[in-house]
Amino acid sequence: MKKKNWLLMLMLLTLTLVLAACNFGGESEPAKEESKGGTDTTETASGPKELNLVVTSEPPSMHPQIATDSTSNGVLKNIFEGLTTYKNGEITNAAAEDVKISDDQLVYTFTLRDAKWSNGDPVTAEDFKYAWIFALTPENASEYASILYPIKGAQAFNEGKGSAEEVGIKVVDEKTLEVTLENPTPYFLELTAFKTYYPIHKATAEANKDWSAEAGETYVSNGPFVLAEWQHGGSMTLEKNANYWDAANVALDKVNISMVESETTTATMFDAGEIDFIGTPFQTVSLDVIDRYKEEGILNISDYAAIYLYKFNTTDKIMSNANIRKALTLAIDRQSLIDNVTKGEQTPALGMVPTAISGFEEDRGYIKDNDIEEAKKALEAGMKELGITDVKDLNIKLSFNTLEAHSAIAQFIQEGWRTNLGIEVTLDNSEWQVYLDKLTNLDFQIGRLGWIADYNDAYTFLEMYASAKNGNNDTGWENPEFTALIDQSNKEADPAKRLEILKQAESILMTEFPVAPIYYYTNLFVKKDYVQGLEPDRLGNIYLKYVDITK
Repeated sequence: MKKKNWLLMLMLLTLTLVLAACNFGGESEPAKEESKGGTDTTETASGPKELNLVVTSEPPSMHPQIATDSTSNGVLKNIFEGLTTYKNGEITNAAAEDVKISDDQLVYTFTLRDAKWSNGDPVTAEDFKYAWIFALTPENASEYASILYPIKGAQAFNEGKGSAEEVGIKVVDEKTLEVTLENPTPYFLELTAFKTYYPIHKATAEANKDWSAEAGETYVSNGPFVLAEWQHGGSMTLEKNANYWDAANVALDKVNISMVESETTTATMFDAGEIDFIGTPFQTVSLDVIDRYKEEGILNISDYAAIYLYKFNTTDKIMSNANIRKALTLAIDRQSLIDNVTKGEQTPALGMVPTAISGFEEDRGYIKDNDIEEAKKALEAGMKELGITDVKDLNIKLSFNTLEAHSAIAQFIQEGWRTNLGIEVTLDNSEWQVYLDKLTNLDFQIGRLGWIADYNDAYTFLEMYASAKNGNNDTGWENPEFTALIDQSNKEADPAKRLEILKQAESILMTEFPVAPIYYYTNLFVKKDYVQGLEPDRLGNIYLKYVDITK
């Protein structure tokens, strides 16, 4: 999720990119009594069950097929539901009651359960097809369209080389969706749990193209919660969806999400009991309180399939040089950064795919951490290739979005580049949405990003670099050999051979350095004792459907 773009997602060192909210909006409504319509009561003797959270700023989009960041995703996955979802880190059926897979692993037939939209309309197979075709339609500029490419004809349509009618999505009847793939895709049922695969209420979207811009009756969703209030720049309020098919097993009545940019302020709110949880995507644990939370025994640290990295704009004159990019990548003291700044038991990233991903558990040996001698050699070669004789003429700017942790990391790396390479670097700090625009428009030289796995496969960390046109590429870099390997991995049925192909592709990234991997995340979070079931899985998923308040 630019996270992914979030992995844009905002993280303290759990860091990924995140966004946030400020006042909660109104008193609690009394819980409704259970009825045959599916509404049940979760009101206790002390009143309705409410959870209080924060994000760092306004979510850029509440449209499942348009959103790219982890903050938007953190909300979307609780108000929408795909054909499948995650529970306890494992894929399970959601909007689909049943799925059958053909013997050749190419045709998936999903049978939808009797589920309803928040307005009471039935969720249909046509709603799923409509949403997926929307994402693939070039004019809609969905940056995550490529995640639908396993579907037959999807890439051709998205690239203007085919038609929507040729895409392998067939509505058999109101409750049956048949999907045909280009090649066997072992992780396809993980993809159908991702936000780009969520359905859209077709009638609502056709009646109002801006349906996702505001909360209320015009915002129709199919998940366990509805977007009841949205005070832009201030707060969001989620309320239990009475029409959700599994409402009887949703404990929370309301979720108040305030937008608080400062991590320090967030920690103060948590200490005062104003919020119940801190952890990506619901803000990040401030660097200033990590040691104290450790001493108090309340800091949780879990594995996380995510990476913190710097992207290079290879269309920039200086950053177009691979040796300059190599020098900057090698001259980062990752372990010291972790020990002295992030303090979250992260692991130095010496490759593009986190060790939490299956098959990539071991160091692949591409680079060494803080390899200053090799960095100096690369810098000398790069300057010679660019015709630059004075290192001061490099004029390098490092950009990041507003967050204390990102600033602290940038300052640490800035000083390392100055001390070890003599390179003076200017720091450039922008508000989240402004920063995302800079990345998308290649209006930067070096930019920070977090990327969280969309599914448990190395492909999610590699495929965006197969084309400079990919909405999540943000580097301008592409390489024909790399692209060929990515395409080959999609056609390889043997898991072991496919793994080796993906490692070959990763090695090209770690030779040309369009990105500088910095560390593999851990997930840091704290929560109140009375909050049950609120723990992120390895992919950083938090499903509020499974959360309860016991006070």
